[in-house]
Amino acid sequence: MTPALWGRAWHGLAWLALIVVLGAGQAHADDGLPTADLAIGEQTLTIEIAATDRSRRVGLMHRDHLPGDRGMLFVWPRPAQYGMWMQNTRIPLDVAFIDAHFTITNIATMTPHSTRIHEAKRPVRYALEVNAGWFEAHGIGAGDRVPDLERALGQSD
Repeated sequence: MTPALWGRAWHGLAWLALIVVLGAGQAHADDGLPTADLAIGEQTLTIEIAATDRSRRVGLMHRDHLPGDRGMLFVWPRPAQYGMWMQNTRIPLDVAFIDAHFTITNIATMTPHSTRIHEAKRPVRYALEVNAGWFEAHGIGAGDRVPDLERALGQSD
C-alpha cells in the first residue's frame, strides 16, 4: 500500500470510528420506544415501554442520564419471577416489580454496572425502573397499586 493510499485509508477509518462513537452516544437518546404518561401515587412519569425481547434486553444500558420525571416500563407476555441486573447501566436505579393486578410486589435499588440479579418476590408482568431513591422520595412502596398502568399501556404512542 502506498503512503498516499494508506493516508486516505487511515482518514476514512478515523471518520468511521468517529461516526460509530457519536452514534453509540446517541443510540439511546431516541430509541423509538413507545411512550406514555403514567400516574403513580401523586406523581406522573413519562415512561418508555420496553415490550420486545430486544428492548427489554437493552433497557437503560449505556445512558448517562435519566430525567427525574422519566422511567422505563418492562412488559412481559406472561407472569413469572423476572430478574433485572445493571451490566452496562451507568445510572443508579430503583426497580419496582408489578404483578398482573398492578400491585407492586417489591422494590430493589440497583447499583450501576452490577451483575447482581434483583428478582421479583412473586410472579409479575411488569417492572418499572426510575432513578434510585425516586420511590422512597414519593412515598411509594411494596403493596401499593398502580391502577393507571392499564390505561397507560392502552394509550402508549
